[in-house]
Amino acid sequence: MTIEVFIAGVGMTVFGEHPGKSVRDLAAAAITDALADADCAISSIEGVWFANTGQGALEGQHMIRGQVALRPLGFEGVPIVNVENACASASTALHGAINHLRAGAADIVLAVGAEKMIQTDRARSFALFDAGWDVAAVAESRQRLLELGGMDEAALPLPAERRSVFMDVYAAFARQHMRLYGSTDLEFAAVSAKNHGHSVSNPRSQFRRAFTVDEVLASRGIVWPLTLPMCAPISDGAAATVVCTERGLRRLAAASTAIRVRACVLGSSVNREPDDLQRHLGRITALKAYEAAAAGPEDVCVAEVHDATAVGEVIQVENLGLVPFGEGGAAALRGETALGGRIPVNPSGGLESKGHPIGATGLGQIFELVQQLRGQAGARQVDGARLAIAENGGGLWGVEEAACVVTILST
Repeated sequence: MTIEVFIAGVGMTVFGEHPGKSVRDLAAAAITDALADADCAISSIEGVWFANTGQGALEGQHMIRGQVALRPLGFEGVPIVNVENACASASTALHGAINHLRAGAADIVLAVGAEKMIQTDRARSFALFDAGWDVAAVAESRQRLLELGGMDEAALPLPAERRSVFMDVYAAFARQHMRLYGSTDLEFAAVSAKNHGHSVSNPRSQFRRAFTVDEVLASRGIVWPLTLPMCAPISDGAAATVVCTERGLRRLAAASTAIRVRACVLGSSVNREPDDLQRHLGRITALKAYEAAAAGPEDVCVAEVHDATAVGEVIQVENLGLVPFGEGGAAALRGETALGGRIPVNPSGGLESKGHPIGATGLGQIFELVQQLRGQAGARQVDGARLAIAENGGGLWGVEEAACVVTILST
C-alpha cells in the first residue's frame, strides 16, 4: 500500500541580499517559520534533507553543510542528508524526504534549502555556474549551444566573464525556439513583464517593480535575445518544508491546512536529437508525474516553473502540457498565463523577479504553491486553486537540463 505524504508546514525568507546573514542564519529563519506553520517541535523531526550548492566554492565548506547549519539549532540524533543537484537541489531534497517517508522510515521530516550567493566580488558568484556543466568539455558545450541557436560567438554582447554561463545556455534555447516555432523576443518580453508584475504583490520577492513589455525589450542586453529583466538575479535566501505521513500528521495541530503530495518525480536527461523536444527531460518527467498523480495538464490550476530566464518558462509550460509546443510565449502575450488568465504561471514572480538562491529555489516554489492551495496568497491568489504543479531544473547535459523535478500538490 502506498503511504500518503503531506506538506504540513512551509517557511521562506525574503529572497535577495542579506548582508551579515550566514547560510545558517537564513536556514534557521526558514526552518523556524516552517516548524511554526506546522505547529511542530524540533524534537518531532526524524530526518532532514539539506540542500546547498555554493557554500563549498564560496566559503570552503565542502562537506557536512547540513550538520554545520542544523546542529546548532537543536537537530541531533537524526539523519541529516546533504543534497547538491545544481539548481534542482531543493526539489531533490524534497524528493528524498518524501521517499524516506514512503519507505516507512519516518513520519515527520524536514526539507530545507539555503544559499548565500551574493559576494562583493560578483565574478565569484557567477563562477558558481561554471560547474553546472561538463568542465572537461567547455569548448564542445559552447559550440553545441551556438549551433543549437544558430549564432556566432562574435554576436554575443557581453564577454563571458561578465555573465553567467547559463545565460548563454538559455539564450541558445531561446534562439532554438525562435528557429523551430517562430517565437519572438516580444513573446519572451511578455513572459518577463508578466512575472515582474506578479512580484509586486509578493513580499518575499527580491524585486517588486513592474515592467511593461516595451521596457523589458529596451533594457540592457545580456545575450541576444535576452535582456536583463528576462534573467534571474543572483540571490541569498532559504526555504523549508515540513513533510509527513498521515500518521505523522495526526501528531500535529496543523492537519487542517496540510497539502497532499500527489507526485514528486526526479529525472535525468536522455540522449535525443537536439530538436526532438517531445523527448525533452522536462516533458518526460512531467508525464511520469502526471501518471503518478492520476492527473493531467487539464487539472492544473496554477504552476511554478523554473524561469531562470523568460524562455525557461516558455519551454517548461510546453513540457508540462499547459500549452501546445511552440505556444508558450504567445500564451503569455495573450494573457493566458497571467493572474486571472486561463492557467496562471509563476504568480510568485518566478525566478526572474522573486530571485534564484540556487539551493533554495525549488522549495521556494513549493512555498508559493502551498500558499495558493491554502488560499493564503493574498493579492496574487489564484481563484479556486485545487491542484498545483512545480517544475525545477538544474545544470546542463548536452542540450537540456541535467536534472529535473516535477512535483504535483493538491488540497
